[in-house]
Amino acid sequence: MPNTERTSEKEWSNLLQPRLDKALLKNIEGEWTLRACAGEKLTYAHEVSRYHADDTEKRYSSKYETDLLLYDTNEQGDWIPRVVIELKLAGITTHDALTYSTKASTHKHVHPYLRYGILVGNFDTALPGRLIRHGTYFDFMIVWPAEHPSKREWSDFVGVLIEEAQASRCLQSLLTESRQRQRKRYQILHRPLRLK
Repeated sequence: MPNTERTSEKEWSNLLQPRLDKALLKNIEGEWTLRACAGEKLTYAHEVSRYHADDTEKRYSSKYETDLLLYDTNEQGDWIPRVVIELKLAGITTHDALTYSTKASTHKHVHPYLRYGILVGNFDTALPGRLIRHGTYFDFMIVWPAEHPSKREWSDFVGVLIEEAQASRCLQSLLTESRQRQRKRYQILHRPLRLK
């Protein structure tokens, strides 16, 4: 009798995470090492409930759980979120696309250098139009025809994630340097569209 149990997205995330973490360990940028984790909660809003006389404030953070998070970490235990990957299995609805795109937007308000994407597995077709149309805040979209990628699909996936982590580092650097008087000045920032 065939196995009719479907893998949940949480189980899928937990299956992908160790393989992804291993693939990323070679990606070192100075003191920072790129890692992957599953289920990490990431801040999407800060709420100020009170301002104190000494010019401090009482704040609360609201967080969403991420399916997969790529982050830079150093020996001191500091970490910087770089790339979030939302996971969907067996298709995506218009509601899913709108919801995840909104989630991406809220995370990017707190982390303006964060890159955000979606991976749809077990979906034997091309990128659906509804995802392209409503996934406004996604930096990348990937579809695999099965839950488990081919060797080429895995290689392409890891390649995109490494590029996205580098883009995040670059954006953060630009945002940090823009506050400095002596900074390198740029006239063009271009975000190309690449299809495969």
